[in-house]
Amino acid sequence: MSQSIIALKNVNIYQGESRVLSDVNINVEKGEFVYLVGKTGTGKSSLLKTLYGDLQLVEGEGWVAGHNLQEINWKTVPFLRRNLGVVFQDFQLLTDRNVNDNLKFVLKATGWKDEKLMDDKIADVLNKVNLATKGFKMPFELSGGEQQRIDIARALLNSPKLILADEPTGNLDPETSDEIMQLLFHICRDFDTAIVMATHDYMVINKFPARTIKTEGGKVWDNASISA
Repeated sequence: MSQSIIALKNVNIYQGESRVLSDVNINVEKGEFVYLVGKTGTGKSSLLKTLYGDLQLVEGEGWVAGHNLQEINWKTVPFLRRNLGVVFQDFQLLTDRNVNDNLKFVLKATGWKDEKLMDDKIADVLNKVNLATKGFKMPFELSGGEQQRIDIARALLNSPKLILADEPTGNLDPETSDEIMQLLFHICRDFDTAIVMATHDYMVINKFPARTIKTEGGKVWDNASISA
């Protein structure tokens, strides 16, 4: 394999018995930023779920961060996800514990055991998202933008080769959206992390242009032109 972080070849994607996407061919290289757009119900979420091992790949060839998607099962999916960071629209932070403990929970769940190494890693990712002093805050004490930054910090914990971001600016005001986009582009550029970001926000795409992939009519269109 080359530097491809995502390589899908002649892939068909199913939800249950029904085929949602046909003949998908996508390559995403190391350190590349790609938007994923498409109306609700066109297969965007199914494509993301296939990439992080939530949907089994049954037809075609698929590799993500060196893992063969056809061979992913409940035993091996944690190994795939250690090479991925996933950022959600609704943050999904645990509300009953502070920021540090949210991040430590993820490290323990992915096999970390050494307390000092975990503390160092947490300090490192909080520094990367400019929230070094917020580790002892509870989620409700943070603004929406800060919570999204914590979500991004969480995605960085295992130094992933790929971040899948699902509508990360969906619940944010325009100014905060801009800050989050600048942060994502900074991570992409400075840490050579590939980022695939699903979004409906064409203002964001116009302001921060990058290669765009579109789901439409049961197909995936690369370098798609977009219109709001």
